[in-house]
Amino acid sequence: MKTKLILFLSGVLLGTGALQAQANQDCATTAALAYSDAKANNYDAAWPRIETLRKDCPTYHIATFQYGERILKDRLEKAPEGEKKAVAQELINIYKERLQHFPAKTDAGKVNADIAQLMYDVQMGTTEEQFEAFDRAFKADPNSLNARSLYTYFYLLVELQDAGKKDLQDVFDMYDVVTAKLEEQENETAEGLAKLMEKQEAGEELTDKEQKRLHAYETNLKAYSTVKGSINAKLGQRADCDNLIPLYSKDFEAKKGDTEWLKRVNSRLSAKDCTEDPLFVKVSEALHKLEPSASSAYSLGQLAESEGKQAKALEYYNQAAQLQKDPSTRANIYYRIANQYKEKGQFGQARNFYRKALDSKPSFGRAYLQISSMIAQSANNCGDTAFEKRAVYWKAAEYADRAGRVDPSISSTANETAAAYRGRAPQRSDIFQNDMQGKTITFSCWIGESVRVPNL
Repeated sequence: MKTKLILFLSGVLLGTGALQAQANQDCATTAALAYSDAKANNYDAAWPRIETLRKDCPTYHIATFQYGERILKDRLEKAPEGEKKAVAQELINIYKERLQHFPAKTDAGKVNADIAQLMYDVQMGTTEEQFEAFDRAFKADPNSLNARSLYTYFYLLVELQDAGKKDLQDVFDMYDVVTAKLEEQENETAEGLAKLMEKQEAGEELTDKEQKRLHAYETNLKAYSTVKGSINAKLGQRADCDNLIPLYSKDFEAKKGDTEWLKRVNSRLSAKDCTEDPLFVKVSEALHKLEPSASSAYSLGQLAESEGKQAKALEYYNQAAQLQKDPSTRANIYYRIANQYKEKGQFGQARNFYRKALDSKPSFGRAYLQISSMIAQSANNCGDTAFEKRAVYWKAAEYADRAGRVDPSISSTANETAAAYRGRAPQRSDIFQNDMQGKTITFSCWIGESVRVPNL
C-alpha cells in the first residue's frame, strides 16, 4: 500500500513537472516569435503574442514589455484622435505591468513621469488629475522629469491657479523648484560641452563618440533654453512687483519672525528688482537681524548701490557670494560684481568675477559675452603692431562663440557679435602680407591670452 502511494505521488509530481516544462516551452516559443516580429517592425503579427505573454508568462522576460511599449507608441502616433485615449490606457497598463513584474529593472520615477506626460498629451482625466500625476512623479524622484515634463508640470499648476484652485504663492514656489532643477540639468550639460569646446579650441580632433556627445549637449541646451523661456512667459505678469508687493505686505507682520519666509520673499523681490518699495527694506533688515546670510547681504548690497555707495555695495556683494550655496544665485552675484568693475574700466578684475560666475554656472553665456566685449574694447591697447592689435578681435570672437554655444537663448546675438568681431580682425590679404598664417600671438596686456592666426 505504501509503495503504491509513493508511486502515485511520484507520478503526480512528474506530471506537474512535465506540465511546467511544457508551459515554459510554450512561453519560450511564443516569446521567440513575438520578439522576432516586433524587432522586424511587424507589429500586427507581434501584438497578439505579446498579449499572450502578458497574460500567461508575465515574468518570462522584460522584453515583453519593452516591445509592447514600442508597439503601442507606434499605434498611438498613428491612431485617430477618437482612439488615442484607449491606446494610451493600454500603454499605461504596459508601464504598470513592467513595474510590477520587473521592479529591479525598471526606473519607477521614469515610469510615473511617462504616465503623467501621456495623460497630458492625450488629455486623459481632469487638469487636477494630470497635475497630481506629475506631482507624484516629481516628489518621488525629481530627476525623473525631463525638460518638457517640467514645463508641463508647471503649466498645469498655473492653469489650476487661473481657475482659482491653487494659490499664487504655490505658483511662485513651484517656479523656484522647477527652474532650479532645469538650471541644475543645464549646468551639468554646459560643463560637459565646455570640456569638448576646450579640446576643439586647442586644435585637437574629437572622436566620433565625442562628436555625438557634443551634438547631444548642444541639442539639450537648446531644449533647456526654450523650456525656461516658456516657463517665464507662463509666469508672466504674476511675478511682477504689482503682484508681489501686496501679496507679501499683507503677511509681513505675521511672518517677520519666520526666517525661511523672509528668505523666499527677499529672494523674489530682489530677483524682480522690487527694491525701491519700503517692503524690501523691511524684509532685508528683518532677515539680516534674524540671520545674517547671503540673501540679506545681497539685499543690503542692492540698497547700498541704490544709494550710490558703490564700495559698500561691492563689499556686501562679495560677502553674499561667499555665503551663497546655490550655484545659480552665486553666479548672478558674481556677474553683478563683475559688471561694476567693467563699468569702472577695471577689465582684469571684471574678468575674474565673470569667470567666477562661469565656475558657478557654466551655462552663463552672458558672462562670456561681457568678456568678449571687454577684449574687443581693448584692441587699441593690446599688441605691438597694427596686425596684433586687430588680432585681438579673433580672441573676442572666440568668447562670443562660447557664449552662444553654452546658452542657446542668446545664440543669435552671440553669433552676430562673433561675426562682427571677425570682420574687424585681419583678413586673408593682411595675413598673407604679414606672413602670419598659423602663427600664435600672445597679448601681454590684461588679456594675457594667445590666439592662433588662421591658416590660408
